[in-house]
Amino acid sequence: MTKYFTPLILLSLPLISSFAAEPQVGSGETDGYKLVWQDLFDGGELNLDRWVIEVNGDGGGNNELQYYKAENVSVGDDGQGNGCLILTARREDYKGKKFTSGRLNTLHKVTFTHGKVEASIKLPKTANGLWPAFWMMGDDFSEVGWPACGETDILEMGNSNGMNRGTSERYFNGACHWGTRWDQVGDYARDATWDYSLQDNAFHLYTCIWDQNFIRMYVDMDKYPEKAPYYEIDISKIDWNDGWCAGNYFHKPNFIIFDLAIGGNFTGIWDAAKITALNDANGQEASMYVNYLKIYQKGVDNETFHANVPGDDLEDVTPGGTDNPGGTDGIAEVAGNAQEGVTVFNAGGLRVAHAASADEALSRLTPGLYIVKSGNTTKKIIVK
Repeated sequence: MTKYFTPLILLSLPLISSFAAEPQVGSGETDGYKLVWQDLFDGGELNLDRWVIEVNGDGGGNNELQYYKAENVSVGDDGQGNGCLILTARREDYKGKKFTSGRLNTLHKVTFTHGKVEASIKLPKTANGLWPAFWMMGDDFSEVGWPACGETDILEMGNSNGMNRGTSERYFNGACHWGTRWDQVGDYARDATWDYSLQDNAFHLYTCIWDQNFIRMYVDMDKYPEKAPYYEIDISKIDWNDGWCAGNYFHKPNFIIFDLAIGGNFTGIWDAAKITALNDANGQEASMYVNYLKIYQKGVDNETFHANVPGDDLEDVTPGGTDNPGGTDGIAEVAGNAQEGVTVFNAGGLRVAHAASADEALSRLTPGLYIVKSGNTTKKIIVK
């Protein structure tokens, strides 16, 4: 279902330190994909060079019932030793709303075109009325608006169909939305009823593999790598004379969004009194936990990547491909001349530039993550 994007307010807040107890591995570097960026949420505070916290009560274009507050977004322990991003929904009167919750995004801060993106998420009990989501939109949203920016919903849960069928803990969907304007929208959504609960107080992995031809989505790919995608859309066709052509909208940088909405069109609940997911038994609040977020790419020409700051613990990443420079020494600035010259590899390990000096080599690069080798020195850098 469409979830409109809203104005942003950047805020900071004190947070509590945590350390990971559950492995933060994900589906890993498979099928030529190499890890280029990750947020493990183990540092004790939200990195505001990566994230924008949204503050608004406009209903997201879906008649949602919550007001998004900065105080409902935190980093902390999930109660089982895992450092997590935490979005908390609460029943409370605030600025004319009966509920508050949390939403954040990486607009202009972490963006990519094509790759594999995944998040490990522990979901709250959604019935009746909670609507957690993990999704993306085009980073040109501020310029072209919705739906021209394109929208990819990797996980949405809490739909009225699941409640009506008694399958709320297993019923979810993926979707894409695109079009020339708000009243000319192309939609392709697929729902699934999983064969086990996804609201079992455990983390489940939600993965989107996005390339030149397809967008495909998977559940628990780390445990069941052979399982078919629950969602697939063909985006290989591009026809600029046809505003309805999906391929026109899904080959550009995207940013990432997490939110925990309450009520609204997706849930089929518009009356605060009918929101039973927040109740006396849970203290009138419930949380969505994100243990980590990872982005992988292959280092091919149709990919882009940008991050204001590097991902967590990427000194352990070794690029692949031919002319592999080997390991890395961590993030460092590279400048000056080198007798042997400077060779630059992309995040996938493919050589993209060679020059007499670092300045000359770097002047040829678009923003992204690179491995730079000069003599016996290997450095990892982010070009902004």
